[in-house]
Amino acid sequence: MARVPAAVLSVLKPIRNAPHALARHYRSRQAPTTIELVAQPHPWTRAVGLVAVVLLGAWLGLLVVGNVRVPVGPMNTTMTLRPSFTGGTKINISPLGALELNSHIAPVRLDVNVDQLDPDRSQALVDHPERLSGLQDEVTEDVGRGTLDLAVRSGVAVVAGATTLGLAVYRRPRRALAAGGLALTLLAASGGTAYATWRPDSVLEPKFSGLLTSAPSLVGNARSIVTEFDVYQKELARLVTNVTKLYDATSTLPAYAPDPSTIRVLHVSDIHLNPASWKIIASLVEQYKVDVIVDSGDTMDHGTAAENGFLDPIEDLGAPYVWVRGNHDSMITQRYMEGLKNVHVLDEGKAKTIKGLRFAGIGDPQFTPDRSRQIGARQSQELAGARLATALRDQSAAGTPVDVAIAHEPAAARGVDGEVPLVLAGHLHHDEMEILKYGTRLRIEGSTGGSGLRAIEGKHPDPIEASILYFDRDTRHLQAWDEIELGGLGLTTAEVSRHLPKENQPGATPSLGTPTEATPSPSS
Repeated sequence: MARVPAAVLSVLKPIRNAPHALARHYRSRQAPTTIELVAQPHPWTRAVGLVAVVLLGAWLGLLVVGNVRVPVGPMNTTMTLRPSFTGGTKINISPLGALELNSHIAPVRLDVNVDQLDPDRSQALVDHPERLSGLQDEVTEDVGRGTLDLAVRSGVAVVAGATTLGLAVYRRPRRALAAGGLALTLLAASGGTAYATWRPDSVLEPKFSGLLTSAPSLVGNARSIVTEFDVYQKELARLVTNVTKLYDATSTLPAYAPDPSTIRVLHVSDIHLNPASWKIIASLVEQYKVDVIVDSGDTMDHGTAAENGFLDPIEDLGAPYVWVRGNHDSMITQRYMEGLKNVHVLDEGKAKTIKGLRFAGIGDPQFTPDRSRQIGARQSQELAGARLATALRDQSAAGTPVDVAIAHEPAAARGVDGEVPLVLAGHLHHDEMEILKYGTRLRIEGSTGGSGLRAIEGKHPDPIEASILYFDRDTRHLQAWDEIELGGLGLTTAEVSRHLPKENQPGATPSLGTPTEATPSPSS
């Protein structure tokens, strides 16, 4: 192969490399000569993002761990800090409602939830009323300790929440620490603002919600409670002392000493959440050697699940507890009662034999915890009475007749006339006795709770009423009954009157006028 002269190669080289040069020139014109960096956010945008991360992290931290359980006097409470545009303090008292105070202006609100009354601490106040003198100082100390604990816990929760979220968002420890520091600064600033704007007199202008809307009429003027707290404290001590004396009064009641074959039934009704009733009932069970307790309803006041713990002492009253639902008792209440030991819930004519007596009852068809009147209430009561009467006839046809029927409202109880010797009821908050047209005796019990917490509504408190019914164990006929009346809250009187009924069976000619001969026994 012939060799190409060097001169020729020098001419061909530029031609051979021309396409590559053209390609490089084209690419240089299409692409920029420098690499452009990603645009950085504006400093204000970064600041707003950091604040958003801090606020969200702080809120999550408070939500997860920012609450403290604090015993305040006889109450168990939960204190919590919550973000808020208006600040203030909100006290939740389940199931009654809430109380709001315009206590401070800051982006945080103090929530206080009253969870429940501690039974041991409450009982200690009842048994030792002299402790009330130091209750104000104890409550102040408890609140101060709880607030300090809440401040420390909230600080930790806020910093931890903001730092954790900052680390998750920015993935840079320095940014995360900055978020935590900013959160602590904001919390400290909020606390300082709350302290600077604190209004202790906000308690004079509370805002009520829920069932507490009636609280001003119940507890009096808020200003007088604050300015004359010492007077209220002394009155409360006197009230608790008198309740204690009331317990003592029941222990000295004259007790009937019947033949051993007698069955003794304690009839109570309309307790309405009065905790004093349990000790009084327990005392009557002991003094009268009661075999069975019958409760004709309205044991509760609002029928909420939060009230259920009030029923727990029933298990320790010392006698079987027969119960029907009242118009202040919900199905929630009834299901809870069914789970208590030694309690027999009767409804829809259900019959049970207890201590030799056969009982049947029906729950109130109405549920009106707000004391409202519903359309068709009378008709629903009459229908309930008719269903109970049908169940009683079925029992008689089966050869197992019922001795005592139970309903809450007298309107329903009257529907069983002629089907049972005795029917018990309540609802009216005062006792009555009546022989119905076809011979059934209707016994209406008064309020064993002295109308419960409503006792403070009127000028004169309602008396606490109960009855002891005596039945012959063989014939299961009513032999006699004692009406027991104790002075209401603040009073310490006790009176017992003996009543002897005439023979009364379904189909007998009803008596005219008063069906009994009453012989009052000495009062104590």
